[in-house]
Amino acid sequence: MEWKIQTLRGQLVELGSAIRLLNQSGLDSATAQLLLSRKRAELEDLIERGRADARTAQVVRPQRG
Repeated sequence: MEWKIQTLRGQLVELGSAIRLLNQSGLDSATAQLLLSRKRAELEDLIERGRADARTAQVVRPQRG
């Protein structure tokens, strides 16, 4: 999951740069902004799922027999 998070972070940086360039050129950046929002939401979801998995792993410990 860590590689996916790093990939999404890289994509967010690239999209942010593309949006800035589009805005500086006076072009419409709405599509890129929408994609950026979706990628941010995907990243936040992955991070939350990772935190939830970590909490579950701490709560549910294997029994020793």
